[in-house]
Amino acid sequence: MELVVLNTSGKETGRKVSLDESVFGIEPNQHAVYLEVKQYLAAQRQGTHKSKERSEITGSTRKLKKQKGSGSARYGDIKSPTFKGGGRVFGPKPRDYRFKLNKSLKRLAKKSVLSQKLKDNSVRVLENFSFDAPKTKEFIKLLDALTLTGKKSLFVLPESNKNVYLSSRNLPKTKVLNYNEISSYDLINAGEIIFLEDAVEKFQENLKK
Repeated sequence: MELVVLNTSGKETGRKVSLDESVFGIEPNQHAVYLEVKQYLAAQRQGTHKSKERSEITGSTRKLKKQKGSGSARYGDIKSPTFKGGGRVFGPKPRDYRFKLNKSLKRLAKKSVLSQKLKDNSVRVLENFSFDAPKTKEFIKLLDALTLTGKKSLFVLPESNKNVYLSSRNLPKTKVLNYNEISSYDLINAGEIIFLEDAVEKFQENLKK
């Protein structure tokens, strides 16, 4: 399985990169993808929600009426959950929503998404490039050349590149990440995935560990 390497003008360079069948050619496992996306979204939750229980409400603890003989229901104090302004029963408390997944399952999820994206012709390989300084205009030119203007795109780098990252930061539909920072959510959320040439082998090796 091979993909043609494109240059920054969107033309074919004549070079090709090999894609590992065990990474880009598996039968997608939808449940593994679901679990990793669920883990990613759960980790984004702040978990700062809080409501007061009856012990935390400010108010009198006097019993409102005697226990028996009134002909109506039994009442405790004014902080009872049955009264307006009373405490809440089993209300939310601050908590951490994060949960653990095995590395093998997370690798399977990424392979599943990539295999599906490749079937959909949504994976490309671009020659290595860099900018002398952060220039959003230069990145926009690159998107135009690759016909990615207005589309969600994910650029996968072989190593950190500050100028490329800063050039893309103000573009709402474009994301730039190192090969080892990517989650299944990032892959799914991108309409097109563009690997830099040197990032392909590193990414594949990372998923085989």
